[in-house]
Amino acid sequence: MRIFLYSLFLLFSIVSHADGERVNIASFSQNDINSWQTKIFSGETHYAFSTMDGRTALHANSTASASGLFRKVSIELSQTPILHWSWKVDNVLTGADERTRAGDDYPARVYVVFSGGAAFWRTRAISYVWSSKQAVNSHWRNPFTANSQMVAVQSGSERVGQWVDERRDVLADYRRIFGKEPGKLDAVAIMTDTDNTGASASAWYGDIWFGAK
Repeated sequence: MRIFLYSLFLLFSIVSHADGERVNIASFSQNDINSWQTKIFSGETHYAFSTMDGRTALHANSTASASGLFRKVSIELSQTPILHWSWKVDNVLTGADERTRAGDDYPARVYVVFSGGAAFWRTRAISYVWSSKQAVNSHWRNPFTANSQMVAVQSGSERVGQWVDERRDVLADYRRIFGKEPGKLDAVAIMTDTDNTGASASAWYGDIWFGAK
């Protein structure tokens, strides 16, 4: 993550999105990338709409690069705590320890970011990742910042090449990981990155939304 969450904090100008049962974050199936912004770290991951398996999605290609897309939002987790998304990866990254700086690369990540307000050093994030070998549902400290925790939602190559629909209770995850109550969720981000390992990765991102269940 490097300084991703701090960069997001500095750019916050929160826009609220709410319709009760469903809060749409990304409508990639509709070729819609409006309201999403780019953050480049080292080289640029290429993001473009494409159709795969009859589904329109955002396709990410990374070779020794790291750039992400983020959207500023305002989510009240007490009302809509469940994050939904779909993704597919074409490969996993092997041969590096993901819990070190040299191995902090993933074919696909979905971040949720919580601003610390004026105390930017309190900004926290959960990064849901497709891991190469960590146990599913395990979490660990990001090697670049203690305020970010990684969660392995998928792991290994068993489901490589398949669309996977995900559902995470972000409120429960935050309580479990940080041991306290979160404030409002301020941003959602995605990233496919390979800058630390120098490898290549390809992934697909489907629609993203929050719901009550």
